[in-house]
Amino acid sequence: MNTRQILFATTKIKNLIITVCWAEFYIKIFMDSKDKINMTENKAYVTRYKIEDPSIVKADLLEPIPYAYKSKRSIDIIIKQPEYTSVCPMTGLPDNGCITIKYRPDQTIVELKSLKYYLLQFRNVGMFYEHVVNKILDDLVQVLTPLRMEVTGEFTPRGGISSIATAVYEKE
Repeated sequence: MNTRQILFATTKIKNLIITVCWAEFYIKIFMDSKDKINMTENKAYVTRYKIEDPSIVKADLLEPIPYAYKSKRSIDIIIKQPEYTSVCPMTGLPDNGCITIKYRPDQTIVELKSLKYYLLQFRNVGMFYEHVVNKILDDLVQVLTPLRMEVTGEFTPRGGISSIATAVYEKE
């Protein structure tokens, strides 16, 4: 290792130590005990907001409405929510993606405004991608009892890795 590389590495280490010390100082001096309880820590990173538990997401916001053509024909419905947000349960950092719901209704369809408000409940909830699509599928199936339903989450890349998760239900 040459002198230049050593100097660069030493500077990086000093900057990291300063960042960690500043975060600890800020916590001790400027935050009261209530704020400290609502924090999530990951190594040297501190977030000042609470990560909500998935139990706050309630399916009763979803409003089913009668499908008027149920006796005439089947229909496939595709709904996209390209602005889905939640937070990573490990770091508290925001997760963004597109939720796509494909279903074939039986007796009822979902009222779109109620679906929008249902999905907004996830905003500060800490959930892994795979759990998100399963939770949405379970709640929609419970309310609508469709013939078939598929929920796909296509999430924006994080650290160079993108994820697509799909959960499927078929009525027996």
